[in-house]
Amino acid sequence: MRSFVYLIVFFSFFDLFTQLPIMSPFAESLGATPFLTGLAVGMYSFSNTIGNVISGFLTDKKGPFRILLTGLLLTGISLFLYRFAGGAWSLLAIRFLHGLLAGLIVPAAFTYLANSASEDKKGKGAAISGAFVGMAAIIGPAFSGIVASKTSEITVLTITAISMFLLGVLALFLLRNNVKTNSEAEQEESITIYAFFQNANIVKAFIGAFLLMFSQGALAYMLPLKVIGLGYDTQTSGLLLSTFGIVAILVFLLPTNIVFDRIKPMFTLAFGMTVMGLGLLLLSQMVSLSSLYICMALYGIGFAFLFPSINSLLVHAVEPAHRGKAYGYFYAFFSLGVVAGSGLTGLLGFTNAGGFLFTGSLLIIAAAGSLLKEPPTMKERQIH
Repeated sequence: MRSFVYLIVFFSFFDLFTQLPIMSPFAESLGATPFLTGLAVGMYSFSNTIGNVISGFLTDKKGPFRILLTGLLLTGISLFLYRFAGGAWSLLAIRFLHGLLAGLIVPAAFTYLANSASEDKKGKGAAISGAFVGMAAIIGPAFSGIVASKTSEITVLTITAISMFLLGVLALFLLRNNVKTNSEAEQEESITIYAFFQNANIVKAFIGAFLLMFSQGALAYMLPLKVIGLGYDTQTSGLLLSTFGIVAILVFLLPTNIVFDRIKPMFTLAFGMTVMGLGLLLLSQMVSLSSLYICMALYGIGFAFLFPSINSLLVHAVEPAHRGKAYGYFYAFFSLGVVAGSGLTGLLGFTNAGGFLFTGSLLIIAAAGSLLKEPPTMKERQIH
């Protein structure tokens, strides 16, 4: 039932991306000040980080089926609660609850996918899951923008809530007999956060996840400003972001995705980071619309190489009994990266060009650093 879990991955990220165009206007409609509006937008990522870590521990202990089912149903309930938001503070409470409960889903889903894939196809499996994330990134904002403009933000959130409930009901029938919990012996094994950071492959996966979403946060903050500064409208920003997503999906799904099982992930990781960084460096200098599209396509290629690589590094470095915790921390770094990317570039007061130069340079330096030393494998350094 891997295809069904891919669908869960899609809707989990669809839930995230549909919020992007509508949450600020929704908060303002409830009378939120600019500060509380920003807090409401960021609250989801904050509590989602906590939910990711909790999901990791529970997935290893209870198995991914129970956590997936619980996450889907409770996330559906939290989405329905938005209709009862009466002001900024009640919205903040709902946002915290929504992010916390939604955080249960993704680590459990990716643990299931990792544990059910054959050893020689884990890289390809990670690429396919990346394609579903990419599709959510393209479809989600467009869907919510169109539906909210014709109806309301609550309609968007209600549709997502119903989707989560339906997935939960289907999971009850489709996954119950397909997802095994860890054996008692495996459950007795314990692992500390420190032990994860003793393994170089896991550290690279965590750093890669953080920087991937750091660049996304910086891009979301800086790209619209650059586009407007060049005299184009906000629709152009959306088209540019869609370009990177479409290119990434093509790389994920075309037969070339076998490269992720043929080449060591540490090399595809370095290549992906370098190409993403190069795309951002060029983006800082380009002014014509056609050149901006080329830069975003380049960024999309790098993104498509980086995402499966960090997944493969993590999967091969961690035994099945501990993959829940690993993915919990992994997606916590994802959430933190988004906040840090937009927050830090804004805090440092970068110009559009400066923000892209800083982020692009950071990616290229990290890519070079990832190749300095061949990391030990899990067989060489067992985690207990």
